Amino acid sequence: MTSVDVIIPTYKPGREFRELLERLEAQTVRPGHILVINTEEALFDPELIRDLDNVEVFHITKEQFDHGGTRNMGAGFSNAGIIVFMTQDALPADEDLIRHLTAPFRRDERIKAAYARQCPRDDCSVIEKYTRRFNYPERSMVKTRRDMKQLGIKTFFCSNVCAAYDRAYFAEKGGFRQPSIFNEDMIFGGMLIADEQAIAYAASAVVYHSHNYTAIQQFRRNFDNGVSQAANPDIFKGVPSAGEGMRLVGQTARYLRTSKQLYLLPTLVWQSGWKFLGFRLGKLYRHLPRFLVRAFSLNKDFWNIKVTVD
Repeated sequence: MTSVDVIIPTYKPGREFRELLERLEAQTVRPGHILVINTEEALFDPELIRDLDNVEVFHITKEQFDHGGTRNMGAGFSNAGIIVFMTQDALPADEDLIRHLTAPFRRDERIKAAYARQCPRDDCSVIEKYTRRFNYPERSMVKTRRDMKQLGIKTFFCSNVCAAYDRAYFAEKGGFRQPSIFNEDMIFGGMLIADEQAIAYAASAVVYHSHNYTAIQQFRRNFDNGVSQAANPDIFKGVPSAGEGMRLVGQTARYLRTSKQLYLLPTLVWQSGWKFLGFRLGKLYRHLPRFLVRAFSLNKDFWNIKVTVD
């Protein structure tokens, strides 16, 4: 069986991160190495990795962190056939996560990336729970260039909350673009699709992961999303994305109506408006004063330390 390494960027990890590591150790397909790229050594508790002999931690400074570059650093430490990227707040739902996540690579040689299904945590809001269901359905699929007409930008979708990549192909293509403010996974997915390869959605590979973002946090996340799309026109130009967002809003509204939770419609409209505004302003970031760009961005350090995104 192909060897697997897991790469996890961290910042101030806590007890939940220890649970993630323990769940990875209990996998039926156990990772050869778990490579942790931690930002700020002083904020990392060594007790989190006690007695875990296949965990290696590499420390970087806050100034060195980059969504694409930090993950590329982790990939550079691996010689495995498949590398799995995870975030520190994603928890495997069972011991077969990695087995299910890597299975598509054995079925189809075109598949160079696969991503897991994200299910909401117990404390997740009603609207966010439906968003998870919309983005991560129960049925698996394989996406290729032929799906562009039907799926549009979702053809590129591949979330690094939990995603696997063919390491040799990943290295051949130079890894993720850097610097990256956001969407390093989708940008690579777009390159992969253009290269006539395929992305698998492995619905049987499940992690628990969700957030209850405020409207302002949604604004900032979507601002960075807009920046990433505007900064990578070779990937996103001519690929409509707003339509997918409108479809999500429409289906969520219908769900709230049929589930007799219409009282949440004002919240849906409020949050969706902030998302749309953030995205549109992000697409126009080159025309905004730099102080506003930094104020609107979720990843503020990007604008302090990275080269100008032209």
